[in-house]
Amino acid sequence: MTDTDTTATRVEPVVVVEDLSKVFPGPPEVTALHPCTFQVEAAEFVAITGPSGSGKTTLLSLLGLLDTPTAGRYVLDGVDVAGLSDNDRAAVRAHRIGFVFQAFHLIGYRSVLDNVELGLLYQGGNKRARRQAAVEVIERVGLTTRQDALCSHLSGGEKQRVAIARTLIRHPALVLCDEPTGNLDTVNSDAILTTLEGLNAEGMTVIVITHDPNVARRASRNLQIRDGHVTETDTMAVP
Repeated sequence: MTDTDTTATRVEPVVVVEDLSKVFPGPPEVTALHPCTFQVEAAEFVAITGPSGSGKTTLLSLLGLLDTPTAGRYVLDGVDVAGLSDNDRAAVRAHRIGFVFQAFHLIGYRSVLDNVELGLLYQGGNKRARRQAAVEVIERVGLTTRQDALCSHLSGGEKQRVAIARTLIRHPALVLCDEPTGNLDTVNSDAILTTLEGLNAEGMTVIVITHDPNVARRASRNLQIRDGHVTETDTMAVP
C-alpha cells in the first residue's frame, strides 16, 4: 500500500476532547467537570457511566453542544466546536449530532411515519423524498408494521425505537443517548440495546450516558465519571 492509499483510507476520530472542563461560578465555585482528554473513533459504541451527581449530564451537555466548556478543546467530526458562536454551534448540533433521550419527545397524536419524517422537516427537500427516507429508517429499527400507528398507541420500547429512527434520518456523525432505557422494562431495554448494537455494527458512532451497569456491559468501551473526573474502565470490569 502506498502512502497515498494510507492517507485516503485513514478515518479521523468523531470526537476529540482535550483538557475539556466545566466550572460553574459561585459563590461557591463548583467544578462539575475536571479537565479530561479522550477520543471516540468512528463506529465505536461507548458507555459513559457514573452515579447521580457525578458529572454525566454536564459531559453530555458539552458533547451535545447544549452548553459551552470553561476551558479545553472539542473537535466533533473534524470541526473545532469549542469556540464557535451560538448560531454556528446550533448549526453543527442540528446536522452532526443525534439525540435519544429517556423521555421520547414524540407527538402522540401523529403517526410513527409523521414523527420520523419531522426529523427532516427543517432541512428542506420535497415531501416525497422525506417520506421515503422515513420509510427506510423505520425499517432499519424494525417498525415497518407499525409505521401508520399513532405514537400514543405504542409501547415504551416502540416509542424509543421511533425516537432512534427520527435521529437516524438525519445521518448524524454522532448519536448521544441519555439513559435511553431508563423508562423501560427489562425486555424493552434489551430490545433497544440490541437495536443500538445493530446500528453500531452498521457504522453508527454511539455514546450512551447511563448509570445502569447492564447497559454499560453492552458497550464496546467504557468511560467512568466520578466527582467530575473521567477515567477509562475495562468493560469486563463493570460490576
